[in-house]
Amino acid sequence: MSAYQDLIAYQRETEALAQVAGRLGWDQETVMPRGAAPQRAEEMGAIEAVLHARRTDARIGDWLAAVDEAALDDAGRANLRLIRRSYERNVKVPADLASEIARVTSRAQGIWAVAREDEDFAAFAPTLEKVVSLRRQEAQALAAGGDLYDALLDDYEPGATGAALEAMFAALRPRLVELRAGVLAAEAPPPLDHGFDEAGQLALSRELAAVFGYDFDHGRIDKAVHPFSSGSGLDVRITTRTSARDPFNCFYSTIHEVGHATYEQGVDRHHLLTPVGGGVSMGVHESQSRIYENQLGRSRAFTGFLYRRMRDVFGDFGVATEEDFYKLVNRVQPGYIRTEADEVHYNLHILMRFDLERAVISGDLKVADLPAAWNERFEADFGVAVDKPSNGVLQDVHWSVGLFGYFPTYTLGNVYAGCLHRALRAAVPDLDDQLARGDATAATGWLRENLQRYGGLREPRATVEKACGFAASEAPLLEYLEEKFAALYAV
Repeated sequence: MSAYQDLIAYQRETEALAQVAGRLGWDQETVMPRGAAPQRAEEMGAIEAVLHARRTDARIGDWLAAVDEAALDDAGRANLRLIRRSYERNVKVPADLASEIARVTSRAQGIWAVAREDEDFAAFAPTLEKVVSLRRQEAQALAAGGDLYDALLDDYEPGATGAALEAMFAALRPRLVELRAGVLAAEAPPPLDHGFDEAGQLALSRELAAVFGYDFDHGRIDKAVHPFSSGSGLDVRITTRTSARDPFNCFYSTIHEVGHATYEQGVDRHHLLTPVGGGVSMGVHESQSRIYENQLGRSRAFTGFLYRRMRDVFGDFGVATEEDFYKLVNRVQPGYIRTEADEVHYNLHILMRFDLERAVISGDLKVADLPAAWNERFEADFGVAVDKPSNGVLQDVHWSVGLFGYFPTYTLGNVYAGCLHRALRAAVPDLDDQLARGDATAATGWLRENLQRYGGLREPRATVEKACGFAASEAPLLEYLEEKFAALYAV
């Protein structure tokens, strides 16, 4: 066998073990008994130790040096690039640190969940301080004197920097704030005031998943506190949640996670269990979930279809017309919860978290001071005082599991989604007619053909630009938001 064949055979085993670790995480969030948390932490730590040892095996360096890159095709060169990047990052991180991060973040997740339930940040703070300390140690190992936050961000969006994102966000913020002010000056439709049974929500969420191309032969839907997608290739699972008074929470969480899942399901099967065989970055991943959820799922055309299906399932729920329903789905109101935020407010949530977590990682903001910093910034940005920790600093799972550097990829994903939506509209001129029939095939097919099937073949930004045919920027997103909500609220 050639050096490349040896390397890929070894990598496939590592990728398979990583999928097993991911399945443990899925189990922890869906069906694992709460009392199993200490043992699961040990299991996660043990498997992370095995994975870290494999990812830093000296043979990888030997194989990389021996491969004749000129003899490889595009996929081979991309695999080589991704393996080299992973190897060079992992060899900088001590094995005991990698294992300890996995162990501590596994336990931290359960501690966070209890603290959130009890509205008790103080009970979670010592654990969060430990998580931050460990991730800072990891960042110091990776950065080699460079920016600590950039070292962590690179895990989720290779090539991005905090400074570049700060500049992009600075361009977004003024127009978002202006749009928000104009919209909030207008009268919003009243919220839903009706009960929706859980069985009906879950049945309709499965139908919506199928509409947006989710392959149930290679996936399943379960319930979780915080919806997520897990896995790649032939086993890609999603979760959703229900709310008796807010079925949109279930339906749009499902559509969002289906965007993630169909990206993983859509990668060319020839790349299965190789580095190319998954989503290229979290920013590109979020572009899929957000375009499914918002530009497609919250469009006037698709909400007409959803309105009719909800009436079929739940009967009259107090909304008179499809147009009233469209306005309700796109209702703009300041709210505490990021995952429930409307399109106008959503990115303001992310910009706030980005600034706070950069300050925490740099050491400019202490963990103990996070609640006060959060509450002050939130009231400044949203005009509402935070009433309790579960609506504030304890609402998101990300920091408990050590995902510092992850949050900005949500807004980057929205930016990418704006670009993709512009290109999709040009390619499928009768898109609205199809969505009005509950047919998303042309939209999801275009995304699969132009972006999803390539997986990690190209760098993140190049992946989006190749699909769109133009350079990515925040302009299409801002134009989409301003056009949509100016029309909705006569701004």
